[in-house]
Amino acid sequence: MLLNRIPVRTTILRSVLVRSQLLKSTPVFAKRCLASTLIKPQEVPKSTANESSTSPKKRPLSRVAIGGTGSAAKYASKNSVEFAAWKAVMLLLVLGGGATYYFSKEKERLRIQKEVESKRSYGKPLIGGPFNLIDDNGQPFTQENLKNDKKQFSIIYFGFTHCPDVCPDELDKLGDMLNELKSKNNIDLLPIFITCDPARDSPEIIKEYLTDFHPSIIGLTGTYEEVKKACKQYRVYFSTPQDVKPGQDYLVDHSIFFYLMDSEGNFVDVIGREADAKEGVEKIRSHIDAFIPEAEREKRKDSWLSFLYK
Repeated sequence: MLLNRIPVRTTILRSVLVRSQLLKSTPVFAKRCLASTLIKPQEVPKSTANESSTSPKKRPLSRVAIGGTGSAAKYASKNSVEFAAWKAVMLLLVLGGGATYYFSKEKERLRIQKEVESKRSYGKPLIGGPFNLIDDNGQPFTQENLKNDKKQFSIIYFGFTHCPDVCPDELDKLGDMLNELKSKNNIDLLPIFITCDPARDSPEIIKEYLTDFHPSIIGLTGTYEEVKKACKQYRVYFSTPQDVKPGQDYLVDHSIFFYLMDSEGNFVDVIGREADAKEGVEKIRSHIDAFIPEAEREKRKDSWLSFLYK
């Protein structure tokens, strides 16, 4: 009767009264089972409430499997973007530096080429041309011996074996330049010594004279007329005293220059007495680096980059 008088809304109180009556009318063991199985109405476990109201706790990175969680993917994505940006910056720096170096070097090559071409722009070269002499072994030697397919340049010096000081000094400098070019730049020149005193400088005398200098130097001589013609081709001034008697000692005045010739037998540049061996090496090296064969020069004139070579 008491339960009927309780309002419907007091559901919680009713359930408590029912539970208390059941416990009084049952044995002790049953009371324990009933107490453990009955759950209070509308009671939510604390663990469930906490899980629904708060986000799950993040595990330490050391406990996260590779590729298993969104947070790991987030960190990996961030690091990959930073690494890609670093690589892009380094790539731009390398490409920019390489392009700057290439174009500066190419600009210098074009400058040298135009300078050399200006010396050939009036038809026949002003310096150089056909000659017909013999070497220190008595074999013929002409301007054709200057031409080769190895892009080997020649360097020519005019002098005479009885020269007391200038010629030995210049030939020593030539040896220093040859050694420097070979050791540091792997460049082999064809060095040539042409006498201005054919009356006294036979092939045998020239060969013996050149043993005191670089072993690769080739000595040339010939008749007076052939030597004079060769000197004229290279614009070399020389003179001998008049009325010289046989066996009489004398000096020969001559120009003091090294004449640099390319592998096609064309004049490139001169190296004067005022230039030391280091300056001579630098000039020779720059001309060899800038050298382009005539056939290739003609092709460039017809290419779409022809404006660069005008």
